[in-house]
Amino acid sequence: MNLPFSSQFKAYISLARLNKPIGIYLVLWPALWSLWLAAGGWPGWHLFAVFVLGAVVMRSAGCVINDYADRDFDGHVARTCQRPIAAGLITPKAALVYFGILCLMGLGLVLTLNQTTLVWSLGAVALSILYPFMKRHSYWPQAFLGLAFAWAIPMGFAAVTETVPLGAWLLFAVTLVWALIYDTAYAIGDKADDLKIGVKSTAILFGEKTNLIIGLFQLIMLGLLFAVWQVFNLSTFFLISLLLVGLLFIYHQYLLSQHDDALAFKVFLNNHWVGLIIWIGIVLDSLSPSLFNTMA
Repeated sequence: MNLPFSSQFKAYISLARLNKPIGIYLVLWPALWSLWLAAGGWPGWHLFAVFVLGAVVMRSAGCVINDYADRDFDGHVARTCQRPIAAGLITPKAALVYFGILCLMGLGLVLTLNQTTLVWSLGAVALSILYPFMKRHSYWPQAFLGLAFAWAIPMGFAAVTETVPLGAWLLFAVTLVWALIYDTAYAIGDKADDLKIGVKSTAILFGEKTNLIIGLFQLIMLGLLFAVWQVFNLSTFFLISLLLVGLLFIYHQYLLSQHDDALAFKVFLNNHWVGLIIWIGIVLDSLSPSLFNTMA
């Protein structure tokens, strides 16, 4: 199909979901958590820029390989039938080339960091390739998504300190559980189509207990974040952010209790604020000595 340049450009933007940045935020916030905790504050412009751009590039790469993996399914689902590969706007071969280019861009970013981070980055690429295929074989593809998104945690600590301490794995667990929360909410709206085409998800696995289990994951996440507060010896600002996250989770449970697919999707989108609030708590913690001195 010969398309005008503007149409081709829009198709490639859509394939990488650059017009839907929520996924970038969900990758970015854990990366920024790790950078600030590893550095004890502002990590510097170089690391900040690399991880922000890395979140954009690798999330885009993940979307491309996801649509490539789902190319035989997307055309049968109303929500995904207009995706560029399913709609015939981009060929599967061109999508693979696009994926390769994005991975090379990510490699270029990582090459500006230390060798330890470069080694850890190999896991990020492997998980981004593995995740799209898990929904055919496991009811826990959301956990694999969580692993992929949480991989920014060890990379962030490695970039700052060239080590990955035990505390980093606690933050890794937070990110993994968080992905189970928001991606299960996302999967609620896809249940009917997923059952039709034979795709698995935690929303299908949990069935009528989905809201309850999401609530349990929310409590586990809050408990893990409280442990992060203790391990990293954070201030009251971080506890305030946990209180705000807890209030958001209560609001999310209210939305989920309506059993409305659109509201479940709203819960997914609203989790962006969860990540932002946690990051703000960490940033304020790093600034707290100067803040208190100013107020004194």
